[in-house]
Amino acid sequence: MLVQVLGTAAGGGIPQWNCACPGCSGARAHPSRRRKHASLAVHTDDGHCYLVNATPDVGDQIEAHPALHPGPGPRQTPIAGVVLTDAELDHTLGLWRLREADALEILATVPVRQALEDHLRLSEALGPYTALTWRELGRRGGQALRDAPDRPLGPGVHISAIPVSDKRPRYAAGAAAHDCWVVALRLYDRATGQTVLYAPAVAAWSDALHQAAADADCVIVDGTFWDEDEPRRTGLSARTATAMGHLPIEGPGGTAGILAQLSARCLYTHLNNTNRLVDPAAPEHKRLARLGIEVADDGMVIEL
Repeated sequence: MLVQVLGTAAGGGIPQWNCACPGCSGARAHPSRRRKHASLAVHTDDGHCYLVNATPDVGDQIEAHPALHPGPGPRQTPIAGVVLTDAELDHTLGLWRLREADALEILATVPVRQALEDHLRLSEALGPYTALTWRELGRRGGQALRDAPDRPLGPGVHISAIPVSDKRPRYAAGAAAHDCWVVALRLYDRATGQTVLYAPAVAAWSDALHQAAADADCVIVDGTFWDEDEPRRTGLSARTATAMGHLPIEGPGGTAGILAQLSARCLYTHLNNTNRLVDPAAPEHKRLARLGIEVADDGMVIEL
């Protein structure tokens, strides 16, 4: 299985257009520090690939990776569909950008599809342009999401979802409660037996998520905030990191200590512009390296 990291930033990207914080200012002064919105491309054995989340940067992300370019036919694309981890705008706005596709398959949980259909009118907006096909992520028959087996994403690659949060996007704040508004994805290569766990937003480290991480060969996980008080300290929010739906990296309840105990290759993604890790010279990188943990970079390729 080959996974391309298309982006590693939280909502707004780095730099964010209306922000002059040290992280954004540093990215403007040093273009190598720029990060696009968090996303993956998962390649299957038949030459196709699926995007994990469709971000506002999706056009630039495709152009940055020749393996995602169209051809040899004039309208032939390797991109077969999109898998959504949630309904947040930074993970879904790119769906509108993909309207030129002849057909587009979208894998999503029930509340995510409902939010996009009922609140953002996705099918109504894209219907005149392309044929949308929906697949319910992680469910088979009447099974609950957490009990559902892997399902084929494409030849050789199977996918399953793990609920990690009931956090709704702001535009759907009045929608019904559901435990799988946000999910982690388990990507399993049947040929090699290797597994990637992708969890760009994690509000709580559940037993199910821990088991999936313990069984994985590569774990790419939420690194939005370095510590619990970062949003309040930087003026981003009056809430803590956990209250905003993101476990911090360091401190009590932080994920660094958990990841350090795993045998998998572990990387952080979905970095906020306030996170010290957006500066490659920050000492926090060395602290993570001593624990055997990496920070994912835009463009990196992971082959299992």
